Amino acid sequence: MSITKEKKSELVAAFKTTERDNGGSAASQVAVLTERIRNLTEHMKANHKDEHSKRGLLLMVNRRKRLLAYIKNHNVEEYEVLIKKLGLRK
Repeated sequence: MSITKEKKSELVAAFKTTERDNGGSAASQVAVLTERIRNLTEHMKANHKDEHSKRGLLLMVNRRKRLLAYIKNHNVEEYEVLIKKLGLRK
């Protein structure tokens, strides 16, 4: 259900915006959140009564939504590339 350190490092490396980015940029945060959301969605399919995890899932989805809105407001091209790479929307 949780994401491993190795997987998180891979995602940060793939989506970092600068050379010094260690996972703090909005794009890398969105990538990590997307992976966590996908894992938790699989958990929720098998454990549909798990209300605590459902709340955590909703919080992660809303956080990702806010980060994506921030990226879209600052750089539309970066937003479009990120959405396409992660397979979100459209």
